[in-house]
Amino acid sequence: MTSRITDDGTDKTSAPALPVPASNAAPEPYQKHFKGKGASKFVDPCAEASKASMNCMNLHDYDREQCLDYFQAYRDCKKAWMEQRKADRRAGKAVD
Repeated sequence: MTSRITDDGTDKTSAPALPVPASNAAPEPYQKHFKGKGASKFVDPCAEASKASMNCMNLHDYDREQCLDYFQAYRDCKKAWMEQRKADRRAGKAVD
């Protein structure tokens, strides 16, 4: 990464732009990840939200206050994912 100094004297590194936190609040369809593999604790449809929150932390020198929206988007995504899986299990839907 190259660094550059802005007019106010802060150093801004050229990093990829972070997505809007709300864009990662909904999980990907988990059936897509489980297709033909069976359930695995390592499959995470919220991986993009997780990655965005870590990129935010890296970009802001690990200042949690700057990334609270990204953390909340990840929590919302995980909650929606787990609720979706529970509802499907109750309805008897298989993941195959």
